[in-house]
Amino acid sequence: MAPERSLVTVEELAPHLDDPSWAIFDCRFDLTRPDWGEEAYIQAHIPGALYAHLDRDLSAEPTGINGRHPLPSGDVLAALFSRLGISDETQVVAYDDKGGPYAARLWWSLRYLGHAAAAVLDGGLQAWQEAGLPTSAGRESRPAARFTPRPRPGMRVSVDEVLTHLGDPRWLLLDARAPERYRGEQEPYDPVAGHIPGARNRFWKDNLDARGRFLPPEELRRQFEALLQGASASDLVVYCGSGVTACHYLLALEAAGLEGARLYPGSWSEWCSDPRRPIATGPEP
Repeated sequence: MAPERSLVTVEELAPHLDDPSWAIFDCRFDLTRPDWGEEAYIQAHIPGALYAHLDRDLSAEPTGINGRHPLPSGDVLAALFSRLGISDETQVVAYDDKGGPYAARLWWSLRYLGHAAAAVLDGGLQAWQEAGLPTSAGRESRPAARFTPRPRPGMRVSVDEVLTHLGDPRWLLLDARAPERYRGEQEPYDPVAGHIPGARNRFWKDNLDARGRFLPPEELRRQFEALLQGASASDLVVYCGSGVTACHYLLALEAAGLEGARLYPGSWSEWCSDPRRPIATGPEP
């Protein structure tokens, strides 16, 4: 398997359970029950997997104005990856049980720091269990390793950059949240409903089939090219509620062979924290 591969199958992962050059991470999480994922991990997980907690490991401390899941600094992430036993040569495979959004946050964070050998398990824990493969209980560990960060700042944009480029045809904003949240009809997590003006909408779950697997690359590419309407993937900036499910979108784009899209990590939860920033509601124009 080429290290740049963004998705792996159960069949590709299974032979590497005892391979020390591979590291598996369970990223299960529930926004309404932050402790649930770790509890589920302790009960049953893919053998050898360590747990990566969205709030504790993959997010910085929220301040009320930097989003619900702020991206940690590069140094903090590098220290985490070293502590989790990820060296520069380690092939990382992350999974969850929701189709991949939380696993994609770990995948993107590694790619952001220049670690190409990172992938998400297509179908997650369900695919593993449906294949009749074993699980383990309790906690697991790996020896610490040396992770060398090589940040790629061009993969992300700041809130000020988004604000500056509102209305710029060279910037295509994409909102990955459910359509009813985009339209401002519902907002279960943030204090203000709506979307960033000018953003288009396509739900991140549309990247998946009925079984929770990613659509075939050629189908994803067809849908994304229709969305881009002749624009390049490098013109695309993706956001969601807090910078998590947007990573799923970036994973799907890469799986489709469309590279260069960027993440707005603060996403809607950061944008709407300042009443001076404009807000739109309703369907796309």
